[in-house]
Amino acid sequence: MMKELIITDKQKYLEENYPFEGMPKLTDKLECIHCSSIFTVGDYKVYKDETGFEFICCPNAPECNGTVIDWI
Repeated sequence: MMKELIITDKQKYLEENYPFEGMPKLTDKLECIHCSSIFTVGDYKVYKDETGFEFICCPNAPECNGTVIDWI
């Protein structure tokens, strides 16, 4: 089961956990290819699974299962 984590410093969390080159700004607009919504990066959510792994998720989670890899 996934549990939502409340991130108070979203900039710091993204800097420390963004898995790819070229981290977007919190003010950038991206699209989630899972739910086709266009969102502001700073609205991302973080969920932790039962193993303790943390996922940077679409702002529409948990209804949308898109994660940071699904943002274009």
